[in-house]
Amino acid sequence: MKRRFLMAGAAALLAATLAAPAQAQTKYKDEYKVSTVVGTAFPWGKGAEIWIDLVKQRTNGRINMKLYPGVSLVQGDQTREFTAIRQGIIDMAVGSTINWSPQVKELNLFSLPFLMPDYKAIDALTQGDVGKQMFGILERQGVVPLAWGENGYRELTNSKREVRKPDDLKGLKIRVVGSPLFLDTFRALGANPTQMSWADAQPAFASGAVDGQENPMSIFTAAKLHTVGQKYVTMWGYVADPLVFVINKEVWESWTPADREIVRQAAIDAGKQQIGIARAGLVAPDLSTVKNVQALGVNVTTLTPQERDAFVTATRRVYAQWKATIGADLVNKAEGAIAARK
Repeated sequence: MKRRFLMAGAAALLAATLAAPAQAQTKYKDEYKVSTVVGTAFPWGKGAEIWIDLVKQRTNGRINMKLYPGVSLVQGDQTREFTAIRQGIIDMAVGSTINWSPQVKELNLFSLPFLMPDYKAIDALTQGDVGKQMFGILERQGVVPLAWGENGYRELTNSKREVRKPDDLKGLKIRVVGSPLFLDTFRALGANPTQMSWADAQPAFASGAVDGQENPMSIFTAAKLHTVGQKYVTMWGYVADPLVFVINKEVWESWTPADREIVRQAAIDAGKQQIGIARAGLVAPDLSTVKNVQALGVNVTTLTPQERDAFVTATRRVYAQWKATIGADLVNKAEGAIAARK
């Protein structure tokens, strides 16, 4: 009798021990930290806000997400964000493929100069096999990607002169993000690229320490860059910046399958809305964003196909060099998807 009692007690203890991790996994945090580079005045931050609201509605508040803009969880250093997600410092993010490319070399695909000539080209990559392959790469890096968003085509602005040809860039000090590919691209065009955070960049424009920058028009308008000397815009569409909705792997695995699906679908829905917001006023026939910028007294130059080709030629060496770094097979797949989009 005593032996049976002891065996039963041991079995119960073992069962409780085995069950403990599963129980711990289902313990939800009071708050999940969501990182973005910019706030809700920008389409990027707005996408994160939509995601947060949808999750709150669809889980009846059980999953509480809070936005931390300005990459404040990593002291404003955009290039540290991806590592912080893997480490669990950040629970979730709507992040830039550019900012994460130092840790995930394949993400440099989207920054190859003049790879994507139009919005259909972006969609051909993110919504097709290339996008699926990229999600697989991110998963192997320790995060869970859920959906695509979009920061948009990065247009060139400066305080000095109109830029229509590569020679017009010579000597201009241009702020770029912390990506070697961006440094190589602007050096090939004769500019003087300087790496700095977005927080540091705006005072530098105002003081004249930096001449220009490259960012989507939604950033130009929301940040009121015309007030800090950015009087010349060149619409050249040299790269686009897809965004990714991601979650830390341990956070993801701590949720029930049903909640995972709710959060994933909310990210997909938010991503679609966010892309629409990012493209508003920039796709013919609605070019209201461009017209609004012109109304501020800004000179907006749209390159002709021949003028754009001159920039393409000037950056071919950089393209070829980085194609090998990213992986020729992946780049070839992307080029094929873009060619087939029509």
